[in-house]
Amino acid sequence: MKALVVDDDLALADIISFTLRRAGYEVIAAYDGLMAINRWQDESPDLIILDLNLPKLDGLEVCEKIRRNDDTPIIILSVRGEEDDIVKGLNFGADDYIVKPFSPRQLEARAEAVLRRSNNHHQLPGPLHAHNLTLDISRCEVAVDGKGPVKLTTLECKLLEVLMLNQHQVLPFDSIIDHVWGPYAGDRAMLKQLVYRLRQKIETDSSHPVYIENIPGVGYTIA
Repeated sequence: MKALVVDDDLALADIISFTLRRAGYEVIAAYDGLMAINRWQDESPDLIILDLNLPKLDGLEVCEKIRRNDDTPIIILSVRGEEDDIVKGLNFGADDYIVKPFSPRQLEARAEAVLRRSNNHHQLPGPLHAHNLTLDISRCEVAVDGKGPVKLTTLECKLLEVLMLNQHQVLPFDSIIDHVWGPYAGDRAMLKQLVYRLRQKIETDSSHPVYIENIPGVGYTIA
């Protein structure tokens, strides 16, 4: 398993790299945004650990460029810990967000979680059908009213998958979080933002959704 570590702090990059090597990863490193893009293209890593405050190309731009072309799992590791920063990182396509300073054990666990979700996603066949939605899990794409397909991120695909598999049932927030992120890896703010992103892609008017229904205080459903 190959991991790309992107951080302009060389000492911290070495610590992250050591943590991942100890966990069994082959590690490659990049120290600015342009180098990160080049290493990603040349090395095809299975996982990316990405800082945001990078020279030459900001980490969010790196995340966006990669996500336009590939669903490689991305974990943002940043000192930016405000809710707006976390929401923005997830909006740009990151699979997880860890605020510095971090615990090496937590980084290992979160890396395993995003890779496990990615692997499970690639093993599932699809397609799934609910109302006018058709989800192709193997391609991470959804067709709405026979149109499309619309490309989804891995997390958006996992969210839509669990809702479609449990159509007509209200799934509690915590059950959805466990399925999408894994135990102790996500929270309700992250889920709310993910639902918002998915609605932007599948709803004609995301402010008046017809597919994903929020049951206040309980959870979400596709009725």
